[in-house]
Formats: sequence, structure tokens, C-alpha cells
Amino acid sequence: MAMNIGGRTTAVERAYAVLLDEIQTGALPAGAVLAEVEQSARLGISRTPLREALVRLGSEGFVVQQSPRVTVVAGIDENDIRSLFELRRGLEELAVRAAAERGDAAVFTALAESFSAAATANPGLADPAEHAGYYALISAYDAAVGDAIRNDYLASALRTVHTHLVRVRQLAKDNPERLVVSAGEHALIAGAIAEGDAALAAHATHVHLHNALISILSSIGGSSPTHTEGTP
Repeated sequence: MAMNIGGRTTAVERAYAVLLDEIQTGALPAGAVLAEVEQSARLGISRTPLREALVRLGSEGFVVQQSPRVTVVAGIDENDIRSLFELRRGLEELAVRAAAERGDAAVFTALAESFSAAATANPGLADPAEHAGYYALISAYDAAVGDAIRNDYLASALRTVHTHLVRVRQLAKDNPERLVVSAGEHALIAGAIAEGDAALAAHATHVHLHNALISILSSIGGSSPTHTEGTP
């Protein structure tokens, strides 16, 4: 019995991971129907673990029930992105304050140096081939903050937000000029955390997220945030 449970769990995790990746990358676009028979055959699993994976994706907002028997990939629009950033701003400002108080200065000093190097390299982020490496650096920063805050509940909430951000980034076009500015902003945030300056880390994070939201909305043809959404 334990083997069957373990096998089903593995199948659920595999289905979840594959479907999540395809939703994030756009391989499964908004509105795509996730029919149980077709998806279970494609993924090589039975319908039971597929259903469990779809329930998990639904609880996270990636799929919705269009009818009792029809599950589709959830849409994401300007209002969704604004709501996501509203939550992200509150969580990340809280997180960097905690990281500044509890984090390893050496870790964040190294990250600040890496971001500074990315911001000043030539051609650096002007070369699309460098973008994957930059996003890997962002992931390393996110992981360092998650470790530093020593708060499992906050870390879990941040992971959920960041999972949705992968999809948002796919909708927005990479802007090399914005990535260079973003690298500089991250260098300032990481440096402030390393120095234990919680107020500066939070303020720099606020400015970074305001600029990121403006860039994303611009790339998808949305309107800019209002003053109250952005700078304090």
C-alpha cells in the first residue's frame, strides 16, 4: 500500500510540475482546456493523480473550473497583475526588513556585487543570451531572502507570489534597458540588507517594484500605476 501511495504522489508531483511549467511558459495559454482523458494520456498517468494536480493548480489560481467537467487555464490581465504586485509589495518589503535584521551579511554582499556586475557589464544584459543568467541570479536572491527571514509562513507566501511572477514575465517582453536598471536596484537592496539597514532595503524594494510594475504594464499595453500605487 505504501508503494502505491508513493507512486501516486510522484505522479501527482510530476503532473503538477509539467502543467505548471507549460502554463508559466505559455505553452498552455489562457483558456486552454485541460481535458482529463487527453492530459492523462499525454502525461502517461492515470486520471486520479491528474485530478489531484489540477486541484492543486486550481487552489493556486492557475486553472479554473469552467463547468463541472471542464477545467481551463486561468486568464491573467492587467487587474490581476496589479493585485499580484499589491500583495508582492507588502510581502517583499516585510521580507527584506526581516532579512536585514537576521540575514548573513556575507551572502548579501556577494549578491550585491553580482548585481552590480550585471548592471555594468558590456554588453551584459543588452545581450538576450545573458537574460537567463540574470533571472537565475534573481532566483538566488529570492532564495537567500527566503532563508534569511526565518519565517516559514512568509517564505511560503513569497514562493506562491514568485510562482505567478514567472507567468507575468512571459507575458511581458524582456526590456534590456529595464533589466540593467533592475540589476542596479537589486544591488542597492542586497547591499542594504548586508549592512543591516532595514529601512533602506524596504524603501529600495518599494521603488523597484513600482518601476517593475510600470515596465510590465507598458509592455502589455496597460496603464501606468497611480501615484498612490507607486512611490510613497
